[in-house]
Amino acid sequence: MDTTSNNDQPGNALPLLLTPMTIRGVTLKNRIVVSPMCQYASDDGSPVDWHLVHLGKMAIGGAGIVFGEETAVEARGRKTYQCAGLWSDHQIAAYRRVTDFIKTHGAVPAIQLGHSGRKGSCHGAIRDWAALTDEDAASGYAPWVNIKPSTLPNEPLWPKTKEMDHDDIRVVLANWRDSILRAVDAGFQILEIHGAHGFLIHQFLSPITNHRTDGYGGSREGRMRFAVEVATMARAAWPKELPLFFRVSAVDGKGGAWNLDDTVALSHALKQVGVDVIDCSSGGIPGHSDMPIVRRIPGYQVPFADRIKREVGIATMAVGLITQAAQAETILRDGRADLIALGRELIWNPNWPVHAAKELIGEKAYELLPVKYAHRLIRRDVVGRLPINKTGGPSTPEDDALTEKT
Repeated sequence: MDTTSNNDQPGNALPLLLTPMTIRGVTLKNRIVVSPMCQYASDDGSPVDWHLVHLGKMAIGGAGIVFGEETAVEARGRKTYQCAGLWSDHQIAAYRRVTDFIKTHGAVPAIQLGHSGRKGSCHGAIRDWAALTDEDAASGYAPWVNIKPSTLPNEPLWPKTKEMDHDDIRVVLANWRDSILRAVDAGFQILEIHGAHGFLIHQFLSPITNHRTDGYGGSREGRMRFAVEVATMARAAWPKELPLFFRVSAVDGKGGAWNLDDTVALSHALKQVGVDVIDCSSGGIPGHSDMPIVRRIPGYQVPFADRIKREVGIATMAVGLITQAAQAETILRDGRADLIALGRELIWNPNWPVHAAKELIGEKAYELLPVKYAHRLIRRDVVGRLPINKTGGPSTPEDDALTEKT
């Protein structure tokens, strides 16, 4: 994988957070990433005005990569009826509207493709993902049958689920490929496979949810097979000049079984089939072992990115309560990750990238913003430094003219 940056040149004082980075044929203007965040606002899988504004304001705010939310590769792979999807050609044009806008502002549009597996057919986050029932059908939200790697002892009877046979696996892999081809047509320049958070790929990986006895279960290699097949197929379908990311749950979560050693082994396998970046998250499959909870403290998932980067020799993305410019810069300077992803912090402040840049490099930070914004902020700062007269206004007629133009 080609990963280069202008910070490799001696004497370059630009903070790493703001240093361009090239992955394959795509150059990022900085290392700041808008992490995928589900919005539960899609119309039959397609983005709407909400998505254009939600993602567009973060592109305007200066991020290098702007990820859309987890996007289902088939309708039954959604969590809710309001989730994003790319299972039909009719959805492409709506995504193209969003990706074109993101590119206009110098950011790279990215898509995360996934499948909910057994964690679908439910209401959204505000209703705590309660399972859809037959009563919901009257409102147009009929439950559907979820697919899963294997049947578990004492699992709930609702929502309805089906254990995947080999035909199901082939169908899902084909649907993944078709969605990837649509993502190309939709204008995305980075693809991420969602293999985390207890969704379908993670369900295959963890022995808690994978009790299969065929070639997709049993040993760690068998449980990794589906994930590696998805990544192999993705690398073949996705243009070779465009980067491929893979999101992992580095550990299952409290009481889980899949651990960081397993994730290191998976990352080695993913690197071999052409994955460029490991996006390091955690959690999603609880169990009853002595695996501790991952405490949500600042930078709590950075150690995962650090170890995978060092032991596998692959670029990593750190995410999880990274909120301060100096904190992000230190992670990169210490070589613990290559990219910094933010989620909720960007909901609170979509201009976080330019605010972080202002803290690190001063007024040159305004270059991250569109010119129509930047020039007003520069003029504001200039006027703010001028001496003032007794009335509180600018001190000369020339200053008055400057103020009128801002």
